[in-house]
Amino acid sequence: MPNTAEDAPGAGTAPFSLLHNTIQRYDWGSRAAIQELLGLDADGRPAAELWMGAHPLAPSRVCAPGEAAGSGRPQDGARGTTLVDLIRADPLAVLGRRVLDEYGPRLPYLFKVLAAERALSLQVHPHPHRARAGFNRENRSGVPRDSPARSFHDDQHKPEMVVALTPFEGLSGFRRPVRLLRLLEGLDGDLAARMRAAVAARPTEAGLREAFALALHARTSPDVAADLARSVASVRARHEAGLSPSVRGDVTVLVLAEQHPGDPGALVSLMLNRVSLAPGESMFVPSGHVHAYLSGCAVEVMASSDNVLRAGLTSKLVDVDALLECATCAPGPAARPRVVTDAASGTVTYRPPVAEFALQTSVVGAGETVTLPDAGPRLVLCLEGEPVLAAAAPSAGQALQPMRRGGSVFVPHAAGALTARGPGRLVVAYVP
Repeated sequence: MPNTAEDAPGAGTAPFSLLHNTIQRYDWGSRAAIQELLGLDADGRPAAELWMGAHPLAPSRVCAPGEAAGSGRPQDGARGTTLVDLIRADPLAVLGRRVLDEYGPRLPYLFKVLAAERALSLQVHPHPHRARAGFNRENRSGVPRDSPARSFHDDQHKPEMVVALTPFEGLSGFRRPVRLLRLLEGLDGDLAARMRAAVAARPTEAGLREAFALALHARTSPDVAADLARSVASVRARHEAGLSPSVRGDVTVLVLAEQHPGDPGALVSLMLNRVSLAPGESMFVPSGHVHAYLSGCAVEVMASSDNVLRAGLTSKLVDVDALLECATCAPGPAARPRVVTDAASGTVTYRPPVAEFALQTSVVGAGETVTLPDAGPRLVLCLEGEPVLAAAAPSAGQALQPMRRGGSVFVPHAAGALTARGPGRLVVAYVP
């Protein structure tokens, strides 16, 4: 959408804002990937996610004039303008009329770098109506917003998309029942037998849902650890004998059982599609899809929400009733976004079937110029090189912004058309 007079920059609306971003140090994070991207010294601590955006839990901070961009929480009590503040100060100029009318005065997406050394939890994100209902229900019950017993932290859905930066492994969506029956066949253990019987009796979505529910409820059984140990032992035996009906499926069970002993999520992994992404390949996770990321580094973009309903492989809350209410158990392959490649310009556009977000990656040669998304609120991350961004801000003439590896920049709608001159490799999150 082109700029108009009503979208012109307001007072203090700069065409570019260099960002400080928060590193989330969850225990499953890599001890190298994000550090290398940002040029930080390895200190042995995991760095799981780098958050870029205006999510209230960790909004990006705008660098002051002359301040070097960086990452992590501001040190020594430093404070400053966040993207939340920037949007509130002039929502029309920052977001543009279309985004403001659709989503209100907020950034509708959250952009991340995700680096997993160990598996994340099996989880589901609710559909919009489920999110609203669950959030309102917990509000009425008086559950505090920051309580670990809370399942719904806001009233938004949270579809998401990853684009791999390294080889990336995950699970997403349910396998076909006939395939699952082969994977469960011959496994020792009461839970495995009951799951297989449920699917054999109804080789449909209903049977998958029943088997999934059996696994979720088994978490509270006093005998679950010993029972799962028998199942895992039989998976290991057939794998070592070269008899695995799915080598990747059996290896996934063994790895998850080692990372999360006694958790039925290891057995649930056989129910889900195993997904391997090469760098540049992508996966979309719709609301309702059971999924888990296992390993690797990727850029990730999602609707700006904190609603995560966990099914296993976690020490956090597993709300079985809420999860089953939100989960889609229909069999089918992992979802993929629509991908459009322009070989001439070196750009690849990833368009999932949601309105809040899309991604564009661009490889720009030395002396070359590429066109980036030209409207709405944009977040630009530099993966390689030292490209220079140029914005045709109507009231300020041509504006330039040099970038470096690991640096990120917020570009408001009012900055207008956006280009990048190489050399460099960029990723842009935007509202399509």
